[in-house]
Amino acid sequence: MILPLLRSSVTIMTPLLFAAAGGLFPSLAGTLNIALEGLILIGAFSALAAFSFTGSFAAALAAAGGASLALSALHAFTAFKLRANVFITGLAVNLFAGGLCTLLSDKLFKTKGVVTAQTLQAAQNLSLSWYTYLGLIVLLTAWLVIYKTPFGFRLRACENHADALISLGIKPAFYQTAALLISGLCAGIGGSFLSLNLGAFVPGMSGGKGWIALVIIFLGGRKPQGILAAALIFGLIDAFSNHAQGLWRIPVDFIFALPYLCIFFAMIAVSLRREMGSKE
Repeated sequence: MILPLLRSSVTIMTPLLFAAAGGLFPSLAGTLNIALEGLILIGAFSALAAFSFTGSFAAALAAAGGASLALSALHAFTAFKLRANVFITGLAVNLFAGGLCTLLSDKLFKTKGVVTAQTLQAAQNLSLSWYTYLGLIVLLTAWLVIYKTPFGFRLRACENHADALISLGIKPAFYQTAALLISGLCAGIGGSFLSLNLGAFVPGMSGGKGWIALVIIFLGGRKPQGILAAALIFGLIDAFSNHAQGLWRIPVDFIFALPYLCIFFAMIAVSLRREMGSKE
């Protein structure tokens, strides 16, 4: 049971790892990206659509990253050029992505429901194991960029020292825009894993993973190594809740809610710890 549990936890962790690694950039830049949910969803649809027409994993990956990148560019343009509220535009992206996927699904596949890629079924188990390794590479790259480059230094300064950057002739909006684009690209790639691993696109298949990724960012202390630990722990809890069905004489709905209850209490514990630390 241990090996299937670990395999399932890594599968659950993988898309969260991409979304959280990308979402870390705008979080450190002082502009939290709450559009991760919609970006994951558009990435999932674009990947399956591209694979259905080309049969290429590379094309699917490029389509997922490109679609979510374009949506992030629209998000950034609206927030920083048109000066709309970044949280409102983030919510708009989430709503827009769901409607856009339904519209494109109807136009391309003549269905508003589940879209399948028949040729993917036989190939997916041989070709998708590299996603987890790619996620770890993305997380390592994020650490290097954030802490070892001038770009990362200026990015982190946007949150609390924007005036200092402006006095040096540096525009914080440039780095905040770049952060949103990076998070969009990573979230889209994470979304592609959902549909390619399943061999189908299901409306709403992001299933709150964008919001969970945001929680993982803060549970991990907004650090790449913390994100890895938090994503793995959530994956283990979620996988355990799936394997626990039928083992406990309690309602299945409560078992499904177990990972989210754990995150809820973990957030409370982290908040209390920070509050106590600030008083010392």
